[in-house]
Amino acid sequence: MPSRILDPTGGATNAGAEAAQLAERPAGLVGARVGLLENTKQNADLMLRELAELLCTEHGAAGVEVLRTKRAFAQPAPAELIAEFAERCDVVITGVGDCGSCSASAVADGLLFERAGLPAAVICSDAFVATADAMAELRGDPGYRYATTAHPVAILTPDEVRQRASDVLPEVVALLTREGS
Repeated sequence: MPSRILDPTGGATNAGAEAAQLAERPAGLVGARVGLLENTKQNADLMLRELAELLCTEHGAAGVEVLRTKRAFAQPAPAELIAEFAERCDVVITGVGDCGSCSASAVADGLLFERAGLPAAVICSDAFVATADAMAELRGDPGYRYATTAHPVAILTPDEVRQRASDVLPEVVALLTREGS
């Protein structure tokens, strides 16, 4: 007797999904107010803070305007949180998608920020691009671009996290600015 396979999306398809409207990118990051949304995964906070510091020192960003922790890493960010970032920030970095559900959720959050008019750089580990890509397609934007870093991130030392942040910085800058458009 054949086994029945359950669809984790609840049977949803992208047929009716609204096409994502990506936010307009600034030419550069000088003076940009940065928002960070970390998802409680081990080392996510350190990686995002390090990226923000590099955006300030190497690209002239003004600093971190909003830093929030998403307590339920597999759930989409609430509307009021998206609105707060959109009101107070010029760009946002979110992640780190270091497992299947948090990678998919980080992409979903990135698309929510984009639809709110805020350029987003989502960071996922390379082991979970399939789930991140599946969420982008489900949310109406197949091919949505995000930054990847080698898996895993959670077990790295602080110095290794800093190096990873430095390594992924060019990709983050390209995602946040017209340079990558």
